[in-house]
Amino acid sequence: MSKLNIGWHVLYVKTKHEKKIDLLLKDLGIESFLPCVKQIVQWSDRKKKVQKPLFPSYIFINIKSKSEFHKPLKIDGVFKYLRCGEHFAKVRTQELYKIKQFLQLEGISEVVATGKIPCKGERMTINYGQLDGLECEVMKVNNKNKILVRIESLKRDITAVVPPSFLTKRSSLNK
Repeated sequence: MSKLNIGWHVLYVKTKHEKKIDLLLKDLGIESFLPCVKQIVQWSDRKKKVQKPLFPSYIFINIKSKSEFHKPLKIDGVFKYLRCGEHFAKVRTQELYKIKQFLQLEGISEVVATGKIPCKGERMTINYGQLDGLECEVMKVNNKNKILVRIESLKRDITAVVPPSFLTKRSSLNK
């Protein structure tokens, strides 16, 4: 198991079970945060305003001890903790605070959270592992988990399948 860090982590849970799991976490005494947004849902006979998770299948939980870390994994519908490479994904308290503030603003509507997937032809920098700092070009986007890149630093093409989380857009100074 990777090194456990105390603080806010992200649980990956069964779709459409986020609210139920959030309540079960609170029943266990675990501090959790499920950011929701109001959306209008159209049924065949009517429209209705409903609260939907801003990040489907994700619940943020504040881990305060090693024993607390394992409790959520026993809940039916909780799959795992989200990871970034070898480490568990952590979220800073101030980021969650800003999300809470944003969702309380008057007059906002149609809020949607998206993950930016690089496009073919984009110049990127690998920011993880042995290839950290190496510049590349996105050659093909197969799906959200695999991106084919070309690395030109050796005067030969090298291709590798790289998760999008390992890539950052190159700054205009590096072009």
